[in-house]
Amino acid sequence: MSTQTYPKFSLGNQLTDEQVAFFNKNGFIHFQGVASPEEVRAIIESTEQIQDRWIKAGTKKINGVPIKFGKDENDKEIVHRFPFTSQFSEAIHNFVNSPRVQNLKSLLPEGARVAENEKDGVVVNHYVNIPNSNFRQMGWHTDSMRDIFYGKKVMQMLNVGLYLDNSSSDKGGLRIIPGTHTQNLFNMLFKKAYFLNNEEDKQEMLVDAQAGDMVIHDGRIWHRVAQSPLTGAPSRRRVMYIPVILGKYMPKSEDSATPFYHNFIKMVR
Repeated sequence: MSTQTYPKFSLGNQLTDEQVAFFNKNGFIHFQGVASPEEVRAIIESTEQIQDRWIKAGTKKINGVPIKFGKDENDKEIVHRFPFTSQFSEAIHNFVNSPRVQNLKSLLPEGARVAENEKDGVVVNHYVNIPNSNFRQMGWHTDSMRDIFYGKKVMQMLNVGLYLDNSSSDKGGLRIIPGTHTQNLFNMLFKKAYFLNNEEDKQEMLVDAQAGDMVIHDGRIWHRVAQSPLTGAPSRRRVMYIPVILGKYMPKSEDSATPFYHNFIKMVR
């Protein structure tokens, strides 16, 4: 892994020229302290309430997108991957629609929108490293591969990650390969084996974030989540991902079919 570090920024009322230039060059940008501890706490509490409702009701999919279940350190059933969370949580919906998120649309061409009811909606990922966990790491992938499975042209998009826990190498952490958002289509499809390849890359960079930080990455960039060297509760890592997209409006509903790419996500452990 590269030992190179990167600058972290503060998010104001609008992005600065320096911030836009950094994102355009590297394909990601890190803003510190975007959400308050109270907001983070409210979002976590709302996901726990959603989890309890879904498990009690036996809900398996939301708008055609499978919910990923597993176990925590106490062998309790939990949700590892929550799709469309902003449709079930006022705290998440309010954050997603705040100027802090909406202003990020300036990183994309005109017409960009926050996809609350498209793709997988606002997703919360909950990683925990225990033997019975179904979500300990995530192999190399790009988010833009989904466009191909939808039969669409690959378009620029943002994945806006709000960190709900501190996340560094002790939690495994997000690893990205800066600049790969400018790669050609062949490399985006075949540079690495999607989700199956968890190997360290000499060009990868660790994203070291604190709860409340926001890290935005271009959907075309190669990234992975490494497995925590810790086990149980100390390994817990929760991140909320907000998609900002372009192109034809394609809302999901309870009648929507399950996208083919979720066959690959099933392999993620």
